[in-house]
Amino acid sequence: MRAFLTIVLAITLSLGVVAQDKPVKVACIGASITYGYSIPDREHNSYPAQLQKMLGDKYQVANYGVSGTTMLRKGNSPYWKTKQYQAALASNPDVVFIDLGGNDAKLQNRPFYGEFEQDAFDLVQSFAQLPSHPRVVLMEAMPSWVTDTTGIWDPVIVKKINPHLQNVAYTHNLELLDMHAPFANQEANTPDKIHPNKEGAGRMAELVYENIVRAKDFKYDILSKINIPQKITSFYGYKCATFKLNDRECKVVAPKWTATGRPWMWRARFWGHEPQTDIALLQRGFHLVYFDASELLGDKEAINDWNDFYKLVTKAGLGPKACMEGMSRGGVYVFNWAAENPKKVAAVYVDNPLLNIPSWALGVMKTGAKDDMLDAFKKDYNLATEDDIKNFKNSPVDKVKQIVKGKYPILVLCADEDEAVYPPDNTLLFEKKVLELKGDITVIHKPGFKHHPHSFPNPTPIVDFLLKGSGQEIKFPEKL
Repeated sequence: MRAFLTIVLAITLSLGVVAQDKPVKVACIGASITYGYSIPDREHNSYPAQLQKMLGDKYQVANYGVSGTTMLRKGNSPYWKTKQYQAALASNPDVVFIDLGGNDAKLQNRPFYGEFEQDAFDLVQSFAQLPSHPRVVLMEAMPSWVTDTTGIWDPVIVKKINPHLQNVAYTHNLELLDMHAPFANQEANTPDKIHPNKEGAGRMAELVYENIVRAKDFKYDILSKINIPQKITSFYGYKCATFKLNDRECKVVAPKWTATGRPWMWRARFWGHEPQTDIALLQRGFHLVYFDASELLGDKEAINDWNDFYKLVTKAGLGPKACMEGMSRGGVYVFNWAAENPKKVAAVYVDNPLLNIPSWALGVMKTGAKDDMLDAFKKDYNLATEDDIKNFKNSPVDKVKQIVKGKYPILVLCADEDEAVYPPDNTLLFEKKVLELKGDITVIHKPGFKHHPHSFPNPTPIVDFLLKGSGQEIKFPEKL
């Protein structure tokens, strides 16, 4: 019996949750957004109050928000000097969420940015060193729509405040929640251009709720299991290892903790472009990986290299099925590999994808312009004439039978005015063939959009699709 209890305790600790009879104490640190400024009946509708409703009696959520306060000790109104800060410390919490930085974006506080990272780390440490040794999570600043450049100005949040928070998270291996991208299209829920309304606060509560209730493995370290020399850098606050396999560059980004099943996202092409989906998955315990097979365009060499990479990361412990992400020509890489490995895919997200190579290649040839990608395509597949290209049958649209064998869900973002990848020959033709074979495909149209930009500023629809498709969805109480 004693051995059994020891095992249970070890498993519980590995998930980042301590079994206890008393409610888990959650401290919400922040300024006016945490406080619930401008929200009617904020005692019941602020984000901490809504979080309490979602978590229930097993948790005790406390709102320590103070309007106007800064992370900076030398800011115009330092959180450090408030009685709420002292009360939060005295509460000896189990989990702490720190949402400070928005007010630091004001002009009067900008001269002190050289001290921001140290102040942020010191604030985290003041909680981490408490007897309860709580988990401490930094929250990046939300968007601001004010036009006064001396105030809480969004370009300063994006270029200064949030990168500083990411640096702190990377340097000290601290947890981080992106609160900017999930609100990028939520101006309507921000009546005064700064503070979210009840609905916006509810979305904040959902993001924090997810972080709290998701099972966590803090011990798994994939980078120590890949026995190849690595260069470690920061990917938006996360540890990113770069190394070579088969003489090609690879990247593996590790989350702060790993979700159950060790899920992962495999980006096919254009590393770091529109990374908001990747970041959202990292903060939910997914790993992010990349193998640079450019410009092999899904040929046999690319598939063999990807097979080797898949063996490497799964041998290192990642789950047997990958979520896959392909933008533009990345669609070819994703589906050509998936057609060969249908049982190794959990879900696919492709974005204005190239799925019919001859359609694109013949269009480029008509212009008469030199195109390096066209030259690479012809070399990869040993094609010499226009007829060779017309008769080419190694595009995803030619492999739908193999693709649907995997029975995984497919999400396609399709810009209806895409000038680079003609939708009727690519997404629409592919969708038609998948549906004819009873495959699982969802197409989200972007009316009026061209090939760029990819993704959405707020990636929530993409993230929700991938979470559900990979079995990582968290259901919120009101949706049960």
